[in-house]
Amino acid sequence: MARRDYEDDPNAPAANSLVPAASTVVVDDSGRILLQRRSDNGMWALPGGAMNIGESLPDCAVRETREETGYDVEITGIVGTYTNPRHVFAYDDGEVRQEFSICFLARPVAGQLAVSEESTDVRWFRPGEVDALPMLPSIRKRVNDWRDGKMPAAR
Repeated sequence: MARRDYEDDPNAPAANSLVPAASTVVVDDSGRILLQRRSDNGMWALPGGAMNIGESLPDCAVRETREETGYDVEITGIVGTYTNPRHVFAYDDGEVRQEFSICFLARPVAGQLAVSEESTDVRWFRPGEVDALPMLPSIRKRVNDWRDGKMPAAR
């Protein structure tokens, strides 16, 4: 399903849904970060997605990371809470979702790199390599919050 992101865009469509979601900053023992190139928009992103009924947000983060990257992870912290009402995702089925996401910090415990139907590439990057990658501002903010070692104030 195609997706278009709008952030601080006065021409963005109005949100018609709010879905809890989780993303994950996965960092290996050498300090590299795990990213996927999304098949729906071609941008590099953190693994993550919508929470299912019957699971917790940390469980969602672990499941989405496994599905999208091939790695099982252990949650070790929280990078931040992201709830910008001026950031919406418009899907081709008519859903316009307002962002509501908790970004977790995690470490890999098993698995190996694997792409999914949601990604065209999955790779480890050194923190300095991330700046040159095409990435949505909302994802770059999460990566920068992790690199800066600070949890942003909830908005």
